[in-house]
Amino acid sequence: MAVEVLSTADGRAKAALSRAHAATWFAARRGESAPIAIGTASPPDFPARPTKPDLLEPRDVPRRRPGSPTGRIALLHAVAHIELNAVDLHWDIIARFGHVPMPQGFYDDWVKSGDEEAKHFGLVCDCLEALGSHYGALPAHAGMWRAASDTADDLPGRLAVVPMVLEARGLDVTPGMIGIFEKAGEAQAVAALKTIYAEEVAHVAYGSKWFNFLCGRDELDPKEAFHSLVRRYFHGALKPPFNEEKRADAGLPPDFYWPLAEEKARG
Repeated sequence: MAVEVLSTADGRAKAALSRAHAATWFAARRGESAPIAIGTASPPDFPARPTKPDLLEPRDVPRRRPGSPTGRIALLHAVAHIELNAVDLHWDIIARFGHVPMPQGFYDDWVKSGDEEAKHFGLVCDCLEALGSHYGALPAHAGMWRAASDTADDLPGRLAVVPMVLEARGLDVTPGMIGIFEKAGEAQAVAALKTIYAEEVAHVAYGSKWFNFLCGRDELDPKEAFHSLVRRYFHGALKPPFNEEKRADAGLPPDFYWPLAEEKARG
């Protein structure tokens, strides 16, 4: 099921399949159909993608001011691209690490996340289309899959970098984005971003929960392990300001991320 999502190129079709497979999974978990066994899979190194958008290096993606209508469309397009990548990231963790013995709840959490990211992608695409644009109309960031590639053989590393760094960053920046669209009076975008903001806390929390579970199983100090893995795999900088309240709600205490931010600042 996970590999089928990863192998579907069209964004809307990928999102629809993600939601359909999630519904099938949870129906089985409720006992409404036969149980679904956890197998092993051979996921693609890179998920299937539509022919558009053109994927550019970060420095080559045009910067647009969000105060203008075209700038707000560009911002929504960037969010749609992030959400589509998130659909694949959550199904990839299931497909790529099925050989690692994990409780059933691990799969529940990431299937639910894949379902919600698919919903988020649809909401943002609806906003783009209401503004006369669509996903694929603008170029997008080519580096979104780097964290997945770098951690393809390291489940704790994947949890540290994807939910606990990249998705946690979303908790920091989304309130500002909501403010931009509130100021512009674009209620549909505000509602979509508020949904994303509310549900992303749980995705970061799932990362934190299972990272701590693995550290406990291997008798590792979670904070030290997190610092080591982020230094190894994360190539950007952890930059304040941090949304400390929402990060705490997600089980991510300040002594996990502030020391790394201060290291980068000194460096």
